[in-house]
Amino acid sequence: MCGIVGYIGNNNAIPVILKALEKLTYRGYDSAGIAIIEKGKLVVEKKVGKIRELIRALWGKSYQSHIGIGHTRWATHGAPSVENAHPQTDEGKNFAIVHNGIIENYQELKEELIKKGHKFQSQTDTEVIVHLIAEYYKGNLLEAVLKAIKRLKGAFAFAVISTFEPDKIVAVKKGSPLIVGLGKGENFLASDIPAILPYTRNVIPLDDGEIAVLTKDSVDIFNFEGLPVSKEIFVVPWDILSAEKGGFKHFMLKEIFEQPKAISDTIGGFLSQDLNLPFDIKNINRIITIACGSSYHAGLVGKYWIEKNAKIPNEVIYASEFRYADVPIDENTLVLAISQSGETADTRFAALSAKEKGATVVGIVNVVGSSLDREADFTLYTHAGPEISVAATKTYSAQLTLLYLISILLAHKKNLISKEDFYNRIDEFKKIASSVEKTLQLNEKISDIASKYKHSSSILFMGRWLNYPTALEGALKLKEISYIHAEGYPAGEMKHGPIALIDENMPVVIIAPKDRVYDKILSNLEEVLSRKGRVISVGFEGDKVLKQKSEKFLSIPYTDEEWTPLITVVPLKLFAYHIADQLGLDVDQPRNLAKTVTVE
Repeated sequence: MCGIVGYIGNNNAIPVILKALEKLTYRGYDSAGIAIIEKGKLVVEKKVGKIRELIRALWGKSYQSHIGIGHTRWATHGAPSVENAHPQTDEGKNFAIVHNGIIENYQELKEELIKKGHKFQSQTDTEVIVHLIAEYYKGNLLEAVLKAIKRLKGAFAFAVISTFEPDKIVAVKKGSPLIVGLGKGENFLASDIPAILPYTRNVIPLDDGEIAVLTKDSVDIFNFEGLPVSKEIFVVPWDILSAEKGGFKHFMLKEIFEQPKAISDTIGGFLSQDLNLPFDIKNINRIITIACGSSYHAGLVGKYWIEKNAKIPNEVIYASEFRYADVPIDENTLVLAISQSGETADTRFAALSAKEKGATVVGIVNVVGSSLDREADFTLYTHAGPEISVAATKTYSAQLTLLYLISILLAHKKNLISKEDFYNRIDEFKKIASSVEKTLQLNEKISDIASKYKHSSSILFMGRWLNYPTALEGALKLKEISYIHAEGYPAGEMKHGPIALIDENMPVVIIAPKDRVYDKILSNLEEVLSRKGRVISVGFEGDKVLKQKSEKFLSIPYTDEEWTPLITVVPLKLFAYHIADQLGLDVDQPRNLAKTVTVE
């Protein structure tokens, strides 16, 4: 996830763009840059690090340009560096572009452009776009952009300026957010409303497949065929603080609703990455997954997928315990190290310990250039974007997504499934994002349900098979932010202790999609009812049996049993969120917790 800003008007562009970029730091934080047209020439300033580094670089420089674009980056292609920072330019320094998203076919296009004489300076997929536009430019910037986007595959939003037409910004939206802000004698462009709210409340949200052409006095919208599009102006009612959360009360709720995009972006990022593994999978006889917290729960789900699809034994161990256990490891062991930040101390140290013993370490991280990314032998990235709330939500969904993809990649590398089957499975798997989107429609219902259980002293979560880890994650979310005692258990273990806790005051969340263990978990539900427990169930829509036996029933869309953990966890996150919110607690920054645990 990256932040895009554009300005054209009567004022100095640089202060406007820098102030707007500061409002988008949640969208990217590893580098930032700005491009302006000053006295007919393109001027580009880029810095690695926070926005403040870019501001410092511009101190004392007396630029007076009235047009510019800016960018704050969260790396997807290439490590954070000045070369990989945006804006990207063509070699003639006549075009500059800022981009958010992923160009899936960038490698193919890059090779084609190199053969035509174009010279590339970065590792980014973004640079392909600006070279394409330069290649197609024949005196009309809009026409060049229209030709270029027909060659691009993926989700993207970008803005481009050119010294050949210094009176306009051309911006494109397909899958990534982009809005236009309207002023008097000036117009704005941004990835999100907070960036431009200090200047205007009149905005035009661009839809997928639309292009905006901004001058200081006009905004024209076209579709990808170049035909004019009529748009309505939206007047933003939010104050600045709430707008920074995209209209959501808390970052956690916003990030819960960003799960479909995190899933789609992770799939897209996976497909765009070099999947030539730096080890021979035929020599791997064992996989160990090391992680902490929610990442550990994701690893437990991944274990089922890897053992089913790749037929390799997979043990999941808390990273904090791994270093002090005498776990047999050798050169035939593959270690999956999962960390959202890539800086989790226990996971990093456990991974280094495994490497010392000869294991191959694959990092699964959300931050390019993080410590674990650099220390692993190979890294696969989740593409959830920066997650501000302490409680993991969209990063957990992105980790699940990547672990499923890893399981079928390993199966393909072992020749257990064909290349065609590998890509067919991914095409089917892409549909899971829309199922998550549909599940989010339960939000208001879950808020009402939460009000009935918010004063509970303890809540049990139960699941079986693939959804036992979901029970663990649901319980973790609740206790993290509501401070209500919660425990997750495999439902079959209930008779071995937890059943003693159940009475008429005990809510029990039972996760029961119609999968291979459905009949078994219905029996566990009956055991709860016989002790007068209060059942809240999560199951497929249309399940009359589950609905009739539950005090509250949350219906989720039907999906393949193998993918249910990506769906069943969504109502549990909303349940935890609404309980904490209704108790008046600090949802985004719960007590005693930090987003990244960098000490052991």
